[in-house]
Amino acid sequence: MREKVRHLAFTGIFIAMSVVLTRFASLRIAIGGIEGIRIGFGTLPIILSGVLLGPISGALTGALADIIGFVLSPMGPYFPHFTLTSSLYGVIPGVVSLLPLRSKTLRVFCVVAIPQVGVGLFLTPYFLHTLFDMPWKILLAPRLVSVPLNTIAFTVLILSLFRVPAFAAFGER
Repeated sequence: MREKVRHLAFTGIFIAMSVVLTRFASLRIAIGGIEGIRIGFGTLPIILSGVLLGPISGALTGALADIIGFVLSPMGPYFPHFTLTSSLYGVIPGVVSLLPLRSKTLRVFCVVAIPQVGVGLFLTPYFLHTLFDMPWKILLAPRLVSVPLNTIAFTVLILSLFRVPAFAAFGER
């Protein structure tokens, strides 16, 4: 029972962190009246939730962070497509973290890089293009810079976090 409460508390903390970092502590760039690019650390708590608590908690963290964030700070109409992408930022790291990779650095890099490339570089621009007919060149150009930078920054931050004794056991998983 105690472990379930702890798990739920961490999920809530990660949701709150993601909402704050995504909606209130990131740079949002509108393209044609629609948010086209968001630069920040909002997906990091979702990735951590997937890694530390598992893919289901990661998915719930991503979905609830997106829905709560939309309610608190909407930019345009609600589209469930972006709730799906937010969920995938938690599911993919949760699954990848279970792979038997020997190197912790390689595992953390894969945990970060796969969703950054798959969701951030391809799926989100695809939805923006499909829903709002935004040009691919405008959508992809900034992401070709931000995705590698986010991948490196998130990998370094997570590896640093796993050096903290409270999180060291999670890093050995």
